[in-house]
Amino acid sequence: MANIVALEEILDEIKSKEGVTDAILVSRSGMHIAGKVPKGAHAETFVAMSAIMLGAAETSTSELKEKLRIVTILLEHSKVAMGVVSPKAVLVLRVGLSDSDEKLMKILSANVPKFEKAL
Repeated sequence: MANIVALEEILDEIKSKEGVTDAILVSRSGMHIAGKVPKGAHAETFVAMSAIMLGAAETSTSELKEKLRIVTILLEHSKVAMGVVSPKAVLVLRVGLSDSDEKLMKILSANVPKFEKAL
């Protein structure tokens, strides 16, 4: 069983140390695991669609024979990025427009072992 307290601590650490606006952990099937959905967003829709978008990106790029690293969505004032942190979970981050994909990849890869242990 997932250690929700540990997962929340990991997400809080990511937000405080990396300047991330929002950090949410979502199951691959689209259920909320931990973290707070961005203010004003409908929680069930946000987490379900995040998992679906990542899954769709994996499916659409599967023929390319390369592993998907992150899916990034550029918005008007921010950026949303999603990446797999375990066979069970997807990390969804909301950051500023100027944050690089390399920074997002670093956050993702640095925290995979922590998430795997807590899940």
